[in-house]
Amino acid sequence: MREETATPAAPHRVAVLVLDDVLPLDLGIPAQVFIAVPGDPYELILCGRTAGSVRTAAGFAVTVAAGLEAVRGADTVVVPGYAPHLRELSADVLAALAGAHARGRRLVSICTGAFALAAAGVLDGRKATTHWKYAHELAARHPRVSVDPRVLYVDEGQVLTSAGVAAGIDLCLHLVRRDLGARTANQVARSLVSAPHRDGGQAQYIERPLAPEAPGVTLASTRAWALARLHEPLTVPQLAAHAHLAPRTFARRFVTETGTTPLRWLLTARLDRARELLESTELAVDHIADRCGLGSPSNLRLHFRRALGTTPTAYRAAFAPTARPDFDRAPAPATAAGPSAT
Repeated sequence: MREETATPAAPHRVAVLVLDDVLPLDLGIPAQVFIAVPGDPYELILCGRTAGSVRTAAGFAVTVAAGLEAVRGADTVVVPGYAPHLRELSADVLAALAGAHARGRRLVSICTGAFALAAAGVLDGRKATTHWKYAHELAARHPRVSVDPRVLYVDEGQVLTSAGVAAGIDLCLHLVRRDLGARTANQVARSLVSAPHRDGGQAQYIERPLAPEAPGVTLASTRAWALARLHEPLTVPQLAAHAHLAPRTFARRFVTETGTTPLRWLLTARLDRARELLESTELAVDHIADRCGLGSPSNLRLHFRRALGTTPTAYRAAFAPTARPDFDRAPAPATAAGPSAT
């Protein structure tokens, strides 16, 4: 009897749509992240209106292998930022993006690439973000889009948008994490010498004066101290004591530095730790909840459901080493990630 073997999963096709005067770093981010994933689960192609040479905003040109037909055949379409971002785009580009959206494909923008998705009608009725410098222009030009200038990226399931430049790394790593699990995303982040998940939102990068009492102060050592003690019942007063600050001063500086509150940061760190343990160990859920500092299995399930739209057991089934990638898995509920600076 012939032994049956599992059919290898087809690579997930990612088309990076390169528009004239593309921002070079925005273009390089998705290419670098997706090719760094072990096992080649993504098939990457650069495309433009037509195959051939496309100029960048820096003056040099890049060669793309395909035209808009690649958008029609892709599972995920990424639009890097371009300049000037308020220019009118050609009807065929907008039609290709709208068509991909209508077919249920995943659309992603980096920085000012959000203006292309908005012009195609893809962002209507959705939350979105872009570089904080241009968020007000996106909101004014496309009033049906709910623009949040505070976050690093927004995940609306089928449509995802990121803030400026480096936030594109955060979003692409988020996609890898969503598709293949936290362990794989962390491996990619290490290979890129990047943080697997940055604290806070882009509000921390908006130009504003520092509080007079905070010059030169960093709470990085306290965050590192906390990460080594996630299994303990950490409180804001304990964190403040480690930083040698009064609790109210500590909380204020923490938000200034990271864009989020200490307790929200702790919850995100604990959930990330839980995800890694679910993927890499066979520990029972109650033991994982204890190691992450979430206390009980019911508390872990509650926060897992709120943050990820699934259960720990279902997450383990999807992302354990023996699980096959499932790019068609239902995405988590609409979430503004980063998290926001509120």
